Parts: sequence; structure tokens; C-alpha cells
Amino acid sequence: MSEPIVIGMSGGVDSTVAAYLLKQQGYDCIGVYMRNWNEDDENGICAAENDFRDVRSVCDTIGIPYYSVNFSGEYWDKVFQYFLSEYSLGRTPNPDIMCNKEIKFNAFLNFALSIGAHSLATGHYAQLEKRDGKAVLLRGEDTRKDQTYFLYALSQEQLLPVIFPIGHLCKTEVREIARKAGLPTSEKKDSTGICFIGEKRFREFLSTYLPNKKGLIQTLSGKYVGEHMGAMYYTLGQRHGLGIGGEREGDGRAWFVVGKDVEKNIIFVEQGEHPELYSNSSKASQLNFIAGEPPAQEFECTAKFRYRQPDQKVKVKVIGSSMEIEHMTPQRAVTPGQSVVLYMNEVCLGGGVIDSTNK
Repeated sequence: MSEPIVIGMSGGVDSTVAAYLLKQQGYDCIGVYMRNWNEDDENGICAAENDFRDVRSVCDTIGIPYYSVNFSGEYWDKVFQYFLSEYSLGRTPNPDIMCNKEIKFNAFLNFALSIGAHSLATGHYAQLEKRDGKAVLLRGEDTRKDQTYFLYALSQEQLLPVIFPIGHLCKTEVREIARKAGLPTSEKKDSTGICFIGEKRFREFLSTYLPNKKGLIQTLSGKYVGEHMGAMYYTLGQRHGLGIGGEREGDGRAWFVVGKDVEKNIIFVEQGEHPELYSNSSKASQLNFIAGEPPAQEFECTAKFRYRQPDQKVKVKVIGSSMEIEHMTPQRAVTPGQSVVLYMNEVCLGGGVIDSTNK
């Protein structure tokens, strides 16, 4: 009997079809639901229980065993504390990237291997190739759903035992496979947002962990235009939720956050597409190159400064544990705490966490 494949089951259609395809290909599959957060939503309903119910239904339909594992302690320590720490510093973190690095492809992967599995499969829209014994991370075939942006921080050790069964498919094809197979999640809506926030309002959620602190909203020239409840709630380029009406203040154009002074608790805003929103270069640290090293100390490639952004041409210079990125065209709202992910055509090279920008 061959060693089994553990499939990370979320209760959604993507992991459902990943499990179905592997079972159809004759693999010995085990569905495992991973619970990372122990809290009900605002209606007192635990989304995790609903998702695990869907996992049970899917696995019964496919005919594979299923289990549930709880990594909420690890998630709290490795992801949520990082999330809070970054926000308290006025940065805008991406917990999904940290979750992949520390939980899904670390704690969960180790669990899968510990029970005798030879591989871990997930429903990510990404592709893997083995070249000269190394794992190469490639974009998913569906460019609108490609998730390599969230996987750039993974190492060779993490990627080599991984399978992405739906990476060569488009979302429409995945749903069609689920419908034809009669899988119970075929019409289930995609989950959005951060798992521990769910449908809650972001500010209300964050304020339960990081206290509100009133401060000033002003222009770069020092003109007072309003008050805020905490600099941590705002991110560069933000337009909505400022409480400043264009008709009431200024020339009628929309206001945007163009900067923050966390120590003084000041939010800086300007109207329209202000030059302060744009940068010509940036610096990043916490680097990870999937091959184990950068392609060169200096190289040209493309980059995404946020998920779903079209590729941007850049020049990269790696200096020790950080890198300087020259933007070939000015980039809007490059935000400290977010990640810049580098690509060479279809290959995801890796990336880092943005520390600062230069005009």
C-alpha cells in the first residue's frame, strides 16, 4: 500500500476538487480540516464548525477518511501576535502570508508527515515543477486567482513535499468539475478576508486588542481637517472611512491617506492623486528566495506590491539581508508591512516585507 497524501480541506470548493482529483487518480487520500481560530462570529455562529461539516460531507461523498486538527495555539503565537505587533507599529501586515509560512506549510505539513503521508496537497492556485531536484513555484493557470503572492515565503524544504492539484485549472473549470461530480460545495461562495476577522468590522475587531487612541488628521502643510481614532487603522492610499467629506473640506476631490506619524499619532491626508502617494524605489527585508538564493545580486524582473496588481518592471539589488527595489515606473501606495513579490516570467522568485519607500 502506498503512503497516503494528506489534503488540507477548508470546506470550500477548491480543496474539495483537489481531493476529488487525487482520489480519481488513484491516490490514497486523507482529508484533514485545520482549525486556526477559536471564536464565534457576531451572530454566535462558529464558522469553523460549519466548514468542518462541509468537509465531512465532501469526504463522505468522495469516499475518503477525514480528521480535524487544531492549530489555534500556534496560529495565535506565530500569526496573530505578529499581526498585532505590526499594526501597533503603524505597518500593514499580511497575515495570510505568515499563515502559509508558519501554519499550513510548517505545523500542518509536519503533522501530515508525522502520520506517514508522503505529500501534503492544498487547493491553492499555483503550480510546482521539479528542476534539478529543486522545487520551482509557478503562477497558477488562472491569472485572476493565482496565489503565488501568498506563497513566496516558503522554502525548498516546505515546497518539495507539496502538491497543488488544481493549479493548472481555472476557477470556472474547478466549479464545473465539482458540479459534474455532485460535490456538495460546488456552489459554495469563496471565503474572503482574514479568517479571524470574518464578517466583523475591522476597526471594532482591532480595537478589542489594540486600544483606540484619538489623534489629528491634517494635511502635509499642517492644516487640521479632522480627528481619527487610531493611526493603526489607516493605510497608505486609503480613501474610505476617513470621515472627511470632500464637499465639506477642500476642493471637492477625494481625500487619501498619504502618510502617518505613529509616534505623534497623526494621519496625513491630501486630495486627489497627490505626488506623495507615489514612490520611485523601496526597501524590503525578511527576504526569502525560493531557490535558496537570489538569481544574482543585481537583476531585473517584475514585481507585485500587492495581491492582484499587474506585474511591474523593477530593478533589484540585494544587499545582505535586505534589498533595494527601483521602480521602473512610479508606484502608488507601496505600503510598509505589505510584501513585494518578485517574478521572472511565470516563476515566482520570492520576495520580502516592505520597510520603506523613496519618492
